[in-house]
Amino acid sequence: MAAVVAAAVTTLPNVSSTPSSLTNPKHSSFFILPSSSSSLSYPSLFLNRWNNFLTVTSRGSASQSTRIEAASAVADADIDIDTEEESAASQPSTKPKAGKAALPLKRDRGRSKRFLEIQKLRESKKEYDVSTAVSLLKQMSNTRFVESVEAHFRLNIDPKYNDQQLRATVNLPKGTGQTVRVAVLTQGEKVDEAKNAGADIIGGEDLIEQIKGGFMDFDKLIASPDMMPKVASLGKLLGPRGLMPNPKAGTVTADIPLAIQEFKKGKVEYRVDKTGIVHLPFGKANFPEEDLIVNFMAAVRSVEVNKPPGAKGVYWKSAHICSSMGPSIKLNIREMLDYKAPTPA
Repeated sequence: MAAVVAAAVTTLPNVSSTPSSLTNPKHSSFFILPSSSSSLSYPSLFLNRWNNFLTVTSRGSASQSTRIEAASAVADADIDIDTEEESAASQPSTKPKAGKAALPLKRDRGRSKRFLEIQKLRESKKEYDVSTAVSLLKQMSNTRFVESVEAHFRLNIDPKYNDQQLRATVNLPKGTGQTVRVAVLTQGEKVDEAKNAGADIIGGEDLIEQIKGGFMDFDKLIASPDMMPKVASLGKLLGPRGLMPNPKAGTVTADIPLAIQEFKKGKVEYRVDKTGIVHLPFGKANFPEEDLIVNFMAAVRSVEVNKPPGAKGVYWKSAHICSSMGPSIKLNIREMLDYKAPTPA
């Protein structure tokens, strides 16, 4: 641009300090005069600089046409430079993306190759029937260890209201496939009953003191009703871990042998979280398909039977099953509720 301006200036004829219009009355002309103020503003300085090139007369002359052509050349040069810069900036990058960056969904870019391969076995938005979903779940469970299988039910309830809370237990006919360590807080004659029923840890006030000291080597804690006043001091320790004895969960009972047998065989406690979703394990991936279906339908019936009284409208919103390291499979709600599970042997 500077070269163009320099060329335009060199082509202009010499301009005397006295304009020709003042010496020649035949020419009618006007001038852009500088500002009379002592501190010239930016527009005044600009016009003062180009004063000699803006003389306009009623009779065109060669010098005037030369000035106009030079000014237009400078303006054209500015426009060409700006246009080239805008076009270069607007051109998208032609370099194709490769690897995980080329995946259409951002959530898949952090997935492992194993996960990306097994999720191709199912359609993400398709609703499957129970038997087909369980079959796909077993195909997608291909890790080096035995994965747990889980059910996730989204319900139309809000647990912040007392009449819309859901907390209950379900007896899985085929078990959970896990070894459950049961601790019992009791005293008197019930200590011998707990030992005969197969409890792993039994104690009274001594066990309470051990728990306060950080002992948590158990999966379920069962307490007899007469021990609950003493167990109340463990609320801050056991509550966040989901181990606090509760009558709704079946862990506060006078029939301790029965409670121990149920939890050993596969009794599972579940509750709705603050978003209205129930998360519930119902077996292991190495179970036969028939056993998984029996356990799953037992969980569905339990959630249906324990429907909160404050739930209005459509109770079931969605249902998914998955393995602990695999993608979820969406189920058809109507077909799931009408499904006839095989009779457990």
